[in-house]
Amino acid sequence: MISLTSGLENKEQEFRALNDYLAAYEFTLGGNWEYDHGYFDRHLDEAQKVWLRIPFEVTHGTMEGDSSDSDAVIRLGQPFVLKHIYNEGADREAQMRVAGSLVDQFQTPLDKDAPVERMWVDAAKRVLDEVENGLVH
Repeated sequence: MISLTSGLENKEQEFRALNDYLAAYEFTLGGNWEYDHGYFDRHLDEAQKVWLRIPFEVTHGTMEGDSSDSDAVIRLGQPFVLKHIYNEGADREAQMRVAGSLVDQFQTPLDKDAPVERMWVDAAKRVLDEVENGLVH
């Protein structure tokens, strides 16, 4: 994981507005949220192993994910780049689910915090520059 300096850090705004704004730059919320915090993620590579992540915390209101019911106000944290290394191929230790008897197809990363190459740090900085330049200050 490599932390990045950004003008986005400590920006506070309505969640819905920031979520919509960041979606235009290919960031997603996905399942990366709780009632009091979360992460906006954007993959930087086609294999989706290298990610630019912008953390946030809820300062006011209620976090309801992507729902239009969310009235949360959030404060952005320090962005960072991370890389996950996955085992390519079938997971020999996949677990059968009791309900539905389906094989769990998602593998645990072999390395959740693999070294990040300079090219990905530079790519993340370019994305952050675009996001910062488009955000109303």
